Parts: sequence; structure tokens; C-alpha cells
Amino acid sequence: MEGYKAPQRDAMFVTHELLDYQNHYQKLGFEEASEDLVSAIFAEAAKFSENTLAPINASGDEEGCKWVDGEVTTPKGFKEAYQTYVEGGWPSMSHPEEFGGQALPYSLSSIIAEWFSGANHSWAMYPGLSQGCMETLKAHGTELQQKMFLEKLVSGEWTGTMCLTEAHCGSDLGMLKCRAEPQEDGSYSLTGTKIFISAGEHDMSENIVHIVLARLPDAPEGTKGISLFVVPKFNVSEDGEKQDRNAVSCGSIEHKMGIKASATCVINFDGAKGFLIGPPNRGLNCMFTFMNTARIGTGLEGLAASEAAFQGALRYAKDRIQFRSLTGRKNPEGPADPIIVHPDVRRMLLTQKAFAEGNRALAAYCMQLVDVTLYGNDAAEKQVADAKLAFLTPIVKAFLTETAQEATSYGMQVYGGHGFIKEWGMEQLARDTRICTMYEGTTGIQAVDLLGRKVMGSNGELLNVFVQEVRDYCNALRDNAQFSAWTNALNSHLDEWQQITMDIGKAAASNPDEIGAASVDYLMYSGYVTVAYFWLKMAVKAQEQLDAGSTETEFYKSKILTTGFYFDRLLTRTRSLVSAMQSGADNLMSMPESMFAIE
Repeated sequence: MEGYKAPQRDAMFVTHELLDYQNHYQKLGFEEASEDLVSAIFAEAAKFSENTLAPINASGDEEGCKWVDGEVTTPKGFKEAYQTYVEGGWPSMSHPEEFGGQALPYSLSSIIAEWFSGANHSWAMYPGLSQGCMETLKAHGTELQQKMFLEKLVSGEWTGTMCLTEAHCGSDLGMLKCRAEPQEDGSYSLTGTKIFISAGEHDMSENIVHIVLARLPDAPEGTKGISLFVVPKFNVSEDGEKQDRNAVSCGSIEHKMGIKASATCVINFDGAKGFLIGPPNRGLNCMFTFMNTARIGTGLEGLAASEAAFQGALRYAKDRIQFRSLTGRKNPEGPADPIIVHPDVRRMLLTQKAFAEGNRALAAYCMQLVDVTLYGNDAAEKQVADAKLAFLTPIVKAFLTETAQEATSYGMQVYGGHGFIKEWGMEQLARDTRICTMYEGTTGIQAVDLLGRKVMGSNGELLNVFVQEVRDYCNALRDNAQFSAWTNALNSHLDEWQQITMDIGKAAASNPDEIGAASVDYLMYSGYVTVAYFWLKMAVKAQEQLDAGSTETEFYKSKILTTGFYFDRLLTRTRSLVSAMQSGADNLMSMPESMFAIE
């Protein structure tokens, strides 16, 4: 996006002031991850985002990827940008030194991943997919498999994918048909077709390593009969050297609404050589070990779009002059006032700002929890972190991407007719971001996972663990009159959240459709309340900094004022969500299928 600026200051506020990342890193043994080092990494990541990725975003969208006879060519500048990325050591940040990594925390590499996506969503898809591939091999690969693949993946010389979806089965993976036949040398021959494979074929790396779900010949039906395999584009020797071409090919690339510079591929396996990862028929269990981070990563894409849309809309609103302010001229030397003076433009800008900054705080908190689950030594702390992460992950994935639809739509709206024109970049943001609510599990799937599997499945325990943290924080502010209205509102929502959960549970006992009927509204309700908690925390921290004599008065005062906007204008959206949940499933399910007809 032209003019994109990495939000370094806000990232430092969230990580080091709000969430005390420095102490967090020290406690986990990352002594080298000092505030100075983090600031230096942020500065370099910002330069890469702003100077290398942003300038090729619009041109990449215009040019798109080219497919000719199974080979994919990425747009001008993409391959060179990837080489700069590799030379900068970015792929290796959070991976172990034994594989050539820098052994820095997961959260540090994830924070800057937002900036790469904000500058150029399509480009960021290529290295982004490699992370899931590497995490799978680290967690479940054999020592030989790790030796064969990880060093080149960690360095960025090779990239990786996740091959899950087939034409007849999207999220219902129990229906997949791709098969794997055991071979005498211990390898497997994989045959089948996978679709929607991001970065499945391209010209940016020497080899592409596919993680593939498939069935063994004697596998049971359904999800219990799925195994996981590693299948490279080029075969690999036991010492990790690229060999001859494997029987893996790209059948086509999709012509899409957005992220046009990201190759979304049909991948054919025609007796391709692969290796079993983990136990037979336990592929989904292995895959879900990295699903939290994959879904948080998708949430970060939504966050990135909200931030980019806000930046573009804000610049335009300060520059574009139209009409006069209702309260008197604000630009007396000009023929009209800048549109930022108009209340409705302020409504849109503040909504974008509230979502971008509030969602960033929530995402950074979840990254902190991931760090604890990965590197912590205290078993009890890890258990609590894992419980909170299980609860919050579907909220991060769905709420951050759904609110991004609103934020990018407002980005177009602030520009008026110019927002619909390509040269301003707003319509590209809206197109690129639309996919985020769909992949890694749609909003509806995340909602059922949250309400059905996580909340009801734990008898409310996962909800209560997080609610207790928020309630304890509110109670600690009991004597602070400045924040009493917000703490009271949040406490009231916590009571309502738990009551609604019990009401839905009771209704579902006699009609299981009540879970599905309430789920998306429940997830959005959960998102609004969760982000309200982080806005309250940010306001308190901002006031502490002002009381301590900080000279960054506008930065901190804006946090407090945006908190007021969030509580007054956005948290109140929960009223309609409660009404919808309380209406029950009957208004959705009572109409017979035959009445859904086109006359």
C-alpha cells in the first residue's frame, strides 16, 4: 500500500508498556530480547515493509501471477523482495539454532508479520505459509525428516505449504480422498488433487515443501483415517540436498477477487514421493498442534488491513476539503474545510482506529500466551496459558477479520467516489481482506468452535478462566473514579456473558441447533467485550504515563479518548447481538427447505 507506515510506536506501547514484554522475555530465558534489540528489529522491519514491500503492492495486484504449463511467475519485484527478506534473516527469527535459526521468541516475529501483511498482503502469503510447514516438522517430524528439510526452510532457501483442501471437501476434511500407498523403501506414493493451495507453486524459492493430508490404504472412514505427509516439489537426499523433480505439479491457479499476486494453486500429486509425519491415521492431531498460531496469523492479516485502511483514510480526511464545519470554519483561508471535521467521517476514522489498536493489543496478548506454551517451564502457568489461548484463538481469528471488513469498507467510504478507484488503494485493501474471514476456518466454523467445542465442551470453564482475569482487573480499579464507568460497564457485560452462555446451554439441551443459531452473534459479542478489556487496560496505562510526566501527551490522550469512543459507540453493539441470540433457532430453522425456492 502506497504510503504505508509500520505502526512501530503503537507496537512498542502494546508490547513493552501494556504487556511488559521485556519482563516476559526475561522470564522465559530470552535475555537477549531487550527493549533496545526489539526496537532495532522493529526499525529494520519497518524499513523493509515501507521501502520494499509497499511499493510493489499495487503493481503486484495489477500484474498478478502468470501460469504457463505448470510454472508460476510472480509479479515484478516479488522475487527480489523475497531475496531481500531471506538476506535480512527474517525467515529464521523464531526457529531453533540447531536448524540455523536465531532462537528469538515467536511473538517477536509475529508482531512484525502484521506489518509485512499491511504493506503487501499478497507477498506476505509466500513466507507466511512456510511457518506452518516448519512448525509441523519441528513438532512431529523424525530426526531424518528435520535434517532433510528444516535447515533450508528456516533459511528461507525453500518455502512450504499446507495442502489440506480438496474440491469436494473444504472444512469437512473427513471426506478427503487423496491416498498414500506405502513403498518398499519406507516412503509413500501420494496420488490426488488439492485446491486453494496458497504459494503452492512460484518462482521465489528453489524448492517447495508440501505438508499433505492423505489416507493410507487401510485407513478408517472419516477424520480418524487421515495421515500427514511431507512431499517436496523436488526430491531431497537424506543430507538435505535437492535432487530430481518429484511427481508434483500445479494444474492451474485461481482467478480471484483479491490477493491476486499470491498464487492460489491446484496441486496434483501423481504418485509423488512423500514421507509419513507422526503416527498413521493421526494426521489431524498433528496438524492441530500449529492451528492456534495459524489462526492467530490470519487474525493478524485482518488487523493489518484495519491499520492500513485507517492510515489511508486518515491521510485523505486531513487533505480532502469538502463543505464547512457545522460549528464554524476550520480552514478560513480555503474554500472548504477538511472532511475530518465532519462527525460522520470522525465516526468512521475512530472505528478504524479503535479496531486496529484494540485488536493489536488482543493479538499481542495471545502471542504472549503462545510464548508461554512454547517456552515456559512452569507447568501450571503453561496450563492456564493454553486454556486462555484455546478460548481466545477463534475470537482472534474471526473478530479481527470480520471487523477488518468494516474497517476496509470505511476506508473506501471516507474517500467517497475516489475510494472505488484503483489508484488510491482502498478498493484493493477491501478485496484482499475479504478472504480472511474464509480460510483457516470460516467465521461460522470459528464461532461453533468457540461456543460449542470450547465453551460448552468445557462446561464453561474456559470462558470462566478468562472472565476471572478481566473481573480481577476491574476489581483492582474499584477505587479509581476516573475509570469507574468503564469498569462498571465491563463488569456488567461479564455477568451477561456468563448468563447468556448458561441460557444457550439450557436451550441446546433440548435443541442442539441453538448452538449453531447463536454462535456467530456469541463470537462477536465475545470479541467486543474482550477488546473492551484491552481498551480499558490501555487507558489506564496511558493515564499512568501522563501522570508520570510523559511528554507524549497526544499519543496517550488519544488512547483515553478512543477508549471512551469504544465503550460508548462500539461496545454498545452487544445490545443487538444479545437480542439476536435470545431470539433462538426457530426463526432460522422453521422454514422447510422446499420454501427456499426461486420462482
